[in-house]
Amino acid sequence: MRIAVCSRSFSRHPLLRDELLAHYPDTTFNDAGVSLAGAPLVDFLKGHDKAVIALEVIDAAVLDALPDLKVIAKYGVGFDKLDVAALCARGIRLGWTAGVNKRSVTELALCFMIALSRKLTECDRAIRQGNWGGAPGKLVSDRTVGIIGCGHVGQDITRLLRVMGAQVLVHDIEDRSAFCAETGAESCGIESLLVRADIVSLHVPYDATTRALLSKDRLASMKPGAVLINTARGGLVDEPALAALLQNGHLGGAAFDVFDVEPPENSPLVGLANFISTPHIGGGTEEAILAMGRAAIAGLDDNRVPEPGVFPK
Repeated sequence: MRIAVCSRSFSRHPLLRDELLAHYPDTTFNDAGVSLAGAPLVDFLKGHDKAVIALEVIDAAVLDALPDLKVIAKYGVGFDKLDVAALCARGIRLGWTAGVNKRSVTELALCFMIALSRKLTECDRAIRQGNWGGAPGKLVSDRTVGIIGCGHVGQDITRLLRVMGAQVLVHDIEDRSAFCAETGAESCGIESLLVRADIVSLHVPYDATTRALLSKDRLASMKPGAVLINTARGGLVDEPALAALLQNGHLGGAAFDVFDVEPPENSPLVGLANFISTPHIGGGTEEAILAMGRAAIAGLDDNRVPEPGVFPK
């Protein structure tokens, strides 16, 4: 049984390597540390029975070039770069564990909320420039936070925000009334959420239905002075429209861990004084990396053929 590990971070993690090799001695790691796509990805995976993937694009063309591949284990939780329908049509099995890195993403989103509310980056820049002092910030616990997408991460951050005392508005395509009754969050439509929330945080997957979910018009409808957090996926936000609203002062700030194009070359957002960015590290804490890696290892044996609307979900 031959295994291929596409993920660079998995490949360079000594503990994950040892644990995988204990189960599968014949494993090929991405020791070159290169981003694999297209023909190089196919060449790397050829002749392997199972694969561990992360952010690699696995589509029908790639799968058709890999007749030996029988199982794909996901290192991470997002499957927007994985053609699930193509897996299903070919009977290729998927190992995937939902929510394995949720607390890691939750803490980064909460960090962004506090940093923007307390103007931390502005204070840091002022001190570096020799200026002592700064404008007063606001309490996250005293604000209305809108959570768009109430899955594993959305629910996790809602619970923490409610403990802090914040009012939380929740929007999701599924019925979350029981969760809202339990936590004291309020379920509402996306348009109402955008108008009312002081902080908006995105926690939805990327697909055809969520592409540019926050369009130019929806961004413009947001409460004056509000801030936007995206630790979910790039492509959910009209980035040029957001940049314009940050520059003209309609929105108070934004913080992104993900971008439509990564790295964000020539992005109108990067460099704005009221914009904070990180390099797609939401699920990248030491604890989350280990949990995701172990889930992927388990997924090489514990897997199933995808079922539309059932698994993965």
